Amino acid sequence: MNKKKMIRLTALVGVATATGVVAEANQAHAATTTTTETTNQTTNASVESTQAAVDAAQSAFDTAQTSVDNAQANVTSASNNVTSASATLSSAIANKEAATSENIASATSAVSSQAVVVASASQAVSEQAGVVSAAASVQASAQAEATSASASLSSSSANVASALSAAEAALTSDQSTAANNLSAAESAASSASAAVSSDQAAVDNAQAAVASAQAIVDAVAEVQSSDVINMSVAYITALKNYLANPSSANAAALQEVAKGADYVKELQQKFKSDASLDVVVDPSDPTVQEALSVYAVNLINHLRNQYGLTTAFGASANANVAAIDFVKKYYDDEDWNIFGTTGSDGQGHNKNGLDAYADQLNTSIAEDAGSGLTTWVNGKATMATTTLHNLLYAVYSDIATMLFDDGGTNNWSHAQSIFEDGTILGTGGFNNVYLGVTFDKYGYAHYELYNATEGNQLGNNAYSLDVQTAAQASLEAAQATLATAKAKLAELEETVANLTNADQLLAAAQAAYEQAVANLTTATGNLGAAQVDLAKAESQLALAEDTAEQAKVRAAIAAQVDQQLNGSTANDRQSAGQDATSLKTNGRALTATVATASTAKQKQGANQGRLPQTGNDDQEASTMALVGLGMLGMATGLYGYKKKKLTK
Repeated sequence: MNKKKMIRLTALVGVATATGVVAEANQAHAATTTTTETTNQTTNASVESTQAAVDAAQSAFDTAQTSVDNAQANVTSASNNVTSASATLSSAIANKEAATSENIASATSAVSSQAVVVASASQAVSEQAGVVSAAASVQASAQAEATSASASLSSSSANVASALSAAEAALTSDQSTAANNLSAAESAASSASAAVSSDQAAVDNAQAAVASAQAIVDAVAEVQSSDVINMSVAYITALKNYLANPSSANAAALQEVAKGADYVKELQQKFKSDASLDVVVDPSDPTVQEALSVYAVNLINHLRNQYGLTTAFGASANANVAAIDFVKKYYDDEDWNIFGTTGSDGQGHNKNGLDAYADQLNTSIAEDAGSGLTTWVNGKATMATTTLHNLLYAVYSDIATMLFDDGGTNNWSHAQSIFEDGTILGTGGFNNVYLGVTFDKYGYAHYELYNATEGNQLGNNAYSLDVQTAAQASLEAAQATLATAKAKLAELEETVANLTNADQLLAAAQAAYEQAVANLTTATGNLGAAQVDLAKAESQLALAEDTAEQAKVRAAIAAQVDQQLNGSTANDRQSAGQDATSLKTNGRALTATVATASTAKQKQGANQGRLPQTGNDDQEASTMALVGLGMLGMATGLYGYKKKKLTK
């Protein structure tokens, strides 16, 4: 049987049953009008009572929902506060430098306070769960007449299962995310450990550099203040006479007042010797080279002042770089040994190299050379240890030797280079002399004198010099270098301090992760329980609302029947009072009445289609219509309930 025929049959049966209802109503109306009015009043009262119960259930449901939401928000907030307090405590404990007893006590107190808040919030959740349970009882009473509560509850349980499944999926996702975060944290910690090792090495190097720089600062300050070479008036006069007229007589007079090697040894014995100078250094280190050139130039300028000159030599980083480059290219790379192994087998100055480099820089160059780090044992050259003491002592000894033991084949040429004003060794173009100091691979010292110009920029990046306080210029330069080194050291130490907490940060991240999982599990359980209770309340409310709708439909049917029985026109009264036989032939009027009732039911969410107009005078059809109306009342009870969609 198809759907259309089923609807038609149901309508016909409903019409037939409705005939019985009308007949019973006619009899009741004939017996007494008061009974009908009483029945109507009772029906209306039932409708009102049912609606009131629904309203009460709705109000209780809304209140319970609000309470659950508030309690859940409180639990979430309290859990977040506990997590924050725990993180603060972990951070305070991990940070040893800032981990004062006051901070630890404060953090511990915060954790304890938040634990109390969480306990209080948990108690509130329990209390609100009781409220929801009570509301469920009220709603259960309101839907006492519902016949589909079991089916409705099954549907609600399915919805709850779906919601719990979604919550579990979210939990799994959060756990995965947390695990990934933990893995990332472990990786970061591993990288941090490597960085700590690297930065610690950098700190160690910086500390070594600071120590070296400090040693140089202290040593130069001590040596420069005490290692002053003084010339006698007789020596100055004799030197000037010789340079003006290099006769044999003047040479002999100069050699006598200079005292030669004996005076050099006397000066060497006055050299400041201190344990602070016994540090191994690299002669090519920029800090060391700066100290050496400043030390040498200050010694020379002090001598030039004694000699009566008003012009001074200069020292610069550019001049030092040029000296290093020249010596490497024309001595080290060419294996040019200026003194040889015995002094007599040396190659002397590389004059071709000097000419080539002078052309390269487009300036004038002069070179003095000394034994430097080489000592002579049994007539042979021997390298000395490269310590700061030996470097300073070499410069001091070389200058002393150039002044007082430069006779013979040297013809006092080194002394002349120190005191010439505007010319060096009779060569012009030395009106702005800058000195660069370096050592070759054989240990011999080279003092390169350049005429600095704007073009060659050899005077750029000049070092501070002060003839009167030469104790002080070098110290300030070294202190500046020291300050830079210390600043870098502080920066690296700060980096190390931050990175050394990587293990503690990882432990805190692990604890936070575990706590987050625990909190999420608890919250998920509480949420699932609340959702079950809420779903039950929703289903019960839906049943109560459907019960009220059914009561309204029945009241509407009763009202329509009563209107038929108490119509204002004689035709209505006659139609309402006719016997069952006449009703069998009046299917059209009864069908219209049923259609009206069906429309009212449609508004409440029941049957959606109008019943068909039968209008057929066929007795069999009319009989089926009478049966159909009776079935309508049954259908209202069996099929009129339409499950409401549960919404929060």
